[in-house]
Parts: sequence; C-alpha cells; structure tokens
Amino acid sequence: MGDERWLTPDEAATWRAYLSSNMLLMRALDRQLQRDSGIAHTHYGVLVQLSERPGGSARITQLAAIMDHSQSRMSHAVARLEGNGWVRREFDPTDRRVTHVVLTEEGRAVLRAAAPGHVRCVRENLFDGLTAEQVDGFRAVCESMLRRLTSDRPGSPPDPDPLGCPGSAQA
Repeated sequence: MGDERWLTPDEAATWRAYLSSNMLLMRALDRQLQRDSGIAHTHYGVLVQLSERPGGSARITQLAAIMDHSQSRMSHAVARLEGNGWVRREFDPTDRRVTHVVLTEEGRAVLRAAAPGHVRCVRENLFDGLTAEQVDGFRAVCESMLRRLTSDRPGSPPDPDPLGCPGSAQA
C-alpha cells in the first residue's frame, strides 16, 4: 500500500470538479430532453446513432457496444423506442439470429425536433462558458482519455460520438 500514487491536491480538486460538473451536465441534458421532447438522454443517443448509419440501421449488439450498455439494457431501450414508433426491429435476412434496429421516419422527425433544444442546452451549460482555447484544451483532454480508455480494445477505435453529441444529429 505504500507504493500508491495518491492524487495531488490539484489532481484531487480537478477530479472532484470533473465528477460534479459531468453529473450536473448529464442531469441538465436529460431534464431538458424530457421536458421539451419527452425523451430520455439515452434514448436520444440511440436515435442519433441510428440516424448516422447507412439506412438508419444497426445491429442491436452494435448499439449496446457503442453506448456501453448491456444487451438487456439496450433491449429495454429499443422496446421503449419501438413502442413509441420511433424504431422497428428487423431480422437479418441472412442470419435470423441477428436483430437490426431501424430508425423510422417518425423517429427521425422526433430527433430533428429534439436536436435544437439539446444543442442549446449543451451550448448554455458547457461551451458558452469556455474560450476557444479552453474548448481546444478540453477536446485534447477528452481525446487523450478516450485513447487510454479504449486502448484495451484492439481494432475498435472509440466511437467519437457515443451518446449523440449535439451538432452531429442532422437527422
């Protein structure tokens, strides 16, 4: 135990600030999406992921991996989205064991309607408080973290947009 590299006071303060700000930002995003669009942030992320794929379709296993969810959690999310008419499930024509999730036109419309408020919330709660230099530094820190956190997954670079970051959802 004597060999532990404890956080310096500056590192500890940075860590606590990161944890608190990330928690509050995620809460604000979820609240905004629920209030304005009646959709959970996680479900919004699924719609964004589908909107950016050819044919608006992905295997349910791909979605679970991209969003770092269990198969069960992703199946529940897809069932909810399917119940709203925003996605549909289709069996793969070459392998009936594989299920694809397909974005419907109604889901695409919901995403288009939700995106402006979501982007506004991200801007107000994150980017409006930063200078251009701070944005560059923040991106560099996040990209460095992504590289380290995904280095144990050979052949699978990190998805640059795992939760449907604003600005990319041009549904």
